[in-house]
Amino acid sequence: MTTEPVRRIAHLDMDAFFASIELLRYPQLKGLPVVIGGGRRSVDDALLVKHGERALRFIPLEEFPRLKDYVGRGVITTATYAARQFGVGSAMGLMKAAKLCPDAIVLPVDFDEVRRYSRAFKEAIREVAPLVEDRGIDEVYIDFTDVPGGQREGGRSLARLIQRSIFEKTGLSCSVGVAPNKLIAKMASEFNKPNGISIVHEADLQSLIWPLACRKINGIGPKADEKLKRLHIHTIGELAAQEVGWLIDNFGQATGAWMHEAAWGRDSRPVVTESEPVSMSRETTFERDLHAVRDKAALGEVFTRLCEKVAEDLQRKGYVGKTIGIKLRYDDFKSVTRDQTLTHYTADAQAIRHNAGLLLKRVPLAQRLRLLGVRVGTLAKAEDVAALAQATAAAGTGAEESPPPPYTDQLF
Repeated sequence: MTTEPVRRIAHLDMDAFFASIELLRYPQLKGLPVVIGGGRRSVDDALLVKHGERALRFIPLEEFPRLKDYVGRGVITTATYAARQFGVGSAMGLMKAAKLCPDAIVLPVDFDEVRRYSRAFKEAIREVAPLVEDRGIDEVYIDFTDVPGGQREGGRSLARLIQRSIFEKTGLSCSVGVAPNKLIAKMASEFNKPNGISIVHEADLQSLIWPLACRKINGIGPKADEKLKRLHIHTIGELAAQEVGWLIDNFGQATGAWMHEAAWGRDSRPVVTESEPVSMSRETTFERDLHAVRDKAALGEVFTRLCEKVAEDLQRKGYVGKTIGIKLRYDDFKSVTRDQTLTHYTADAQAIRHNAGLLLKRVPLAQRLRLLGVRVGTLAKAEDVAALAQATAAAGTGAEESPPPPYTDQLF
């Protein structure tokens, strides 16, 4: 009689992903406090121009830009573990981080390089374990259950193989948590960072999970955590000790019931290998606030580039969309969005730029802007839309679409 395999789900998280990619370029920075954030500045370009064809690994340490000299409103995308020891972390303003670790080296984010490495490490995983759920640029869930070696040592053997495969393909390290489900696996992947493997079984719930803070449950945010603390609940074990009815009374039917299940380590969500994106977007935060009139040329250039990048994303992934949207954030941090749905699908940069530009006429532009974004939604597979258009044309009911107008009558 064969025994059903035990469900084993892994959460894999790349270690300091953005920073680790830069350390491959600049190995002389290993072990030093380095933060990655903000856009490319003149000082970054000057560094590369000065050394020309010289290998990047030979650039002297004293020539790299330091956090204490940073001026702007960029935020940290990630930091090396040496920098984190000073209290520097993701989403922190670079100016604030400069007070904590002034001598840290600061490098800009290279999104094209990050995407290249993201694709590479995910390909390495799928060559070993095909059931992979993409959860963003630097993390995935993997179903180990029926993969050869996925049950051995609770999944440790397969996790070790995947770590080695990723390192051989990219030179990067990752941390893996393996557990009965996604919920616990995500917590486990944080236990032994960097380059660690953590195995959690159902019997480990009380010893490994219950002592953790409630905030460690993915889905309990700052507000819910603060409310739990006011109710004298600080750990997952204390949360598990509460009656489900009491949680529902305090947090509502859906949230209260979910909290009870989560505290007891219950999560039946499958690893979803295919998920259709709802939209694709690009946005940028300016180093200084820009004005729609006085900085019209600069804004126009950025706006066009954002539209081109979204179009490239759509075309590369094989999608078209028919809802065009824009996002603006003013100097007082208030945000506004506008969108419109077209009569046809598109992935054309010129069409996106034209329609996004028209949306600018529907928003106030008296205030300075600190962020600008462009989005395309209501997505469909380009091949499906093309097939439908062909069928329609064959039936004699199609109408030819006129090309989008050029970039005229735009506010910027």
